[in-house]
Amino acid sequence: MSTLAATSAARQLFICAFIWNLGLGMTYPLIPLYADSLGMSGVTIGALIALPVVLQITFNLVGGAFTDRIGGRTMVRISCLLMAAGATAYSLAGSFAALMVAQIMMVMSRAIFWPASWTIAGALAGERSIQMSRLNLMTNTGQIAGTFVAGFMITWAGFSWSFMALAAVAATALAAMLHNQGVAHAAPSGRFAPLARYARLIRLRAMWFAIMCAYVSALPFSLSVSFYPLLFDAYGYSHELNGSILALRGAGAAIAGLVAARLLDFSMKGMVAFGSALVVAIGIAGAGATANLFAGGALLFAVGLGSGLMSLNFQMLIGDISSPEDRGSANALGGLGWGLSHFTTPLLMGVLRDRHGIEPAFLALGTVVVFWSFALLLVHRWAFARPT
Repeated sequence: MSTLAATSAARQLFICAFIWNLGLGMTYPLIPLYADSLGMSGVTIGALIALPVVLQITFNLVGGAFTDRIGGRTMVRISCLLMAAGATAYSLAGSFAALMVAQIMMVMSRAIFWPASWTIAGALAGERSIQMSRLNLMTNTGQIAGTFVAGFMITWAGFSWSFMALAAVAATALAAMLHNQGVAHAAPSGRFAPLARYARLIRLRAMWFAIMCAYVSALPFSLSVSFYPLLFDAYGYSHELNGSILALRGAGAAIAGLVAARLLDFSMKGMVAFGSALVVAIGIAGAGATANLFAGGALLFAVGLGSGLMSLNFQMLIGDISSPEDRGSANALGGLGWGLSHFTTPLLMGVLRDRHGIEPAFLALGTVVVFWSFALLLVHRWAFARPT
């Protein structure tokens, strides 16, 4: 592929990633606030967000295997179609069952998009760390724009029209990838045996460390699509302000990819993971301790910074321990931590919110993440111990 064609393919991927994540960012305030407006309890909202993640975990692994088989470009296009279908279903939904159908399509879209886009970015010409940083920058800036836009759209146009706008955004992301040529994908020779590939990858000790890192990196995302909007609603923030302050999480993650990541030595994966997790823990707990707007904004920014660094940390690790032929599967398996976070966090927060209130729920979760950060140091030592 010529240099010009490679540059064009990279640009199309980054544009698609920005637009798709703009749509993803719109779901952050849209879904939980819409469910809350229908009078659903914290446990019900948590179940709506968490239960479809069981399918997401499965489709994440299937998506990773098919990314290796048919290529990331095709899988990204399928992801865009699923987001458009899910948004359309949300615009028509009025019951828990209908919301669940729409949410299943949304989580399937997420499950397919991440391993596919990471795999494409990892194959781009140039230094892998730089290309992954650029991809993360585009995804986070897209989410910033989406959360900001959604807050205003809810007030100006209502929920149904906001979801239809989300469907249009997903269709635009699809259009951006329709003519993407990218790196020619060569399907692996031999029998299609994803289970054997995953069995080989899961035996790598470093993969378990990557999964734990992915779990923490996804926590702010899990909270953004579930209980952060409800926390800020409880603090009396308007819908416009709710979306704007949520965007600060994406701003922190974008800074992590643009600036901070270039200052860190990612060969020190244990210390980077420990520090990033600790920042996330403090940010989550602090959000439940203060209703001050400026303090809350600073804490959301810090959470985004920590999770952004953690994301780069485990993405670089996956690239180090996998080969190009099984990178899609390795990204999907490492991203299993994301799925587990999306499943456990909303359910736990829903129970804590209904029993103790939303502020104590954030304090409790932040405390759990503090212990998780120290556990990462121990697991890192085990995963990278030299054989005796």
